Amino acid sequence: MQGSTIAAIATPPGAGGIAVVRLSGAESYAVAARVFHPANPAKKVEQAKGYTALFGHFVDREEAFDEGVALFFRAPHSYTGEDVVELSCHGGSAVARRLVEACLAAGAQPAAPGEYTRRAFLNGKLGLTQAEAVMDLISADGRQGAALANAALGGALAKKINAQKAQLTALQAHLAAWVDFPEEDVPELDPAHLRTVLGAVREELDGLIRSYDAGAVLREGVDCAIVGRPNAGKSTLLNLLAGFDRAIVTPVAGTTRDVVEQAVQLGDIRLNLFDTAGLRETEDAIEAEGIRRSWKKLEEAGLILAVFDGSEPPSREDLALAQRCAGRPAIALVNKEDKPTQFDAELIAPYFAMVLPVCCREEGSRKVIAAAVARLLGTGSIDPHAASLSGQRQLSAALRARDAAAGALDAAAGGFGLDAVSVCVDDALDALCDLTGENASEAVIEQVFERFCVGK
Repeated sequence: MQGSTIAAIATPPGAGGIAVVRLSGAESYAVAARVFHPANPAKKVEQAKGYTALFGHFVDREEAFDEGVALFFRAPHSYTGEDVVELSCHGGSAVARRLVEACLAAGAQPAAPGEYTRRAFLNGKLGLTQAEAVMDLISADGRQGAALANAALGGALAKKINAQKAQLTALQAHLAAWVDFPEEDVPELDPAHLRTVLGAVREELDGLIRSYDAGAVLREGVDCAIVGRPNAGKSTLLNLLAGFDRAIVTPVAGTTRDVVEQAVQLGDIRLNLFDTAGLRETEDAIEAEGIRRSWKKLEEAGLILAVFDGSEPPSREDLALAQRCAGRPAIALVNKEDKPTQFDAELIAPYFAMVLPVCCREEGSRKVIAAAVARLLGTGSIDPHAASLSGQRQLSAALRARDAAAGALDAAAGGFGLDAVSVCVDDALDALCDLTGENASEAVIEQVFERFCVGK
């Protein structure tokens, strides 16, 4: 509840140097005074100024159980816009839990997931796109993904969208005056100016939409299926990308019988790797089930690394695999480059975005594969400091706004009249307001913050 004072551990679970328990709400200072006693008796928690710190002891029913630091933030100059106190105790689950329990006993309520950031949004400290960027920044694994989230947190997307809204609002004001008040002799819009404004808005939104997939890969990673015939080198490739022996590698065909999963960081991209069973005809029921799962994983993956044995001519299974990869984000890796080549890569080239000769036992191949993956997924061309869309909610709103702007252009070109153009511009503005959160319903806000962790 917005009016209550909330408490939660704001640091990850487990042992560490410190743990931070955060209080936010009108009674934060009063609650803190009941659980924290400054080492200097002359200092009073209730009188602490914002952006100051006190050293002291944490108490539970007047029993001191730890020592640490209290940081104070006065409303509205805090993360949430409310009075905030952050209590830093020694890291460890038992101490942090006891401090939270003491805060709850002193009058605080448990914080819900994302409640601190939700209050920051409701109190006007953050826009909705900035609030969404908070969780993206927390969950980012790669440097570029973190930079994209930080740019959104700094307002890059909000500024770009607000610029498009300003152009459309000025256009709509003129259109509304001309349509609604014909007796006032309002000058009709210059058709060239109308096309220029609508075209520019559509192009800006198009650019955001085109870069969405690559941005999502940088922020969230991508599921990657490693597929190929038995002994082509799939498990060796998994171990190369993982940097350690994650999968068992033997000369025996069919060693991998189930999907082996491993998350790795390949350059700026997190790959959720799935090493699959070798694709071949078999009467072994267990191996056949593994192969069925391999095909299923291939269909679901956002990236396919198809491994072929370069020391042997292409087989019927190789060609069948290549055909299954047609039209998919797939790279063919012709393995065993260190041996005499027997594989005719031209037979499979039409089905792949690129074909690379590699040796999955050599570290140098990792860099070659990383560069190819970045090129295929478009992550290498992204400016990590530019505005970008994050999540299906933002993408859906941008698509609706782009389509409405395109509809306004079509209405103007088709001679449907400026009233029809005005309706489309209204739709575009509504979609942009949905994107930035100005029109956000309670259900949308719930959806945004339900993926947050407790303490943030």
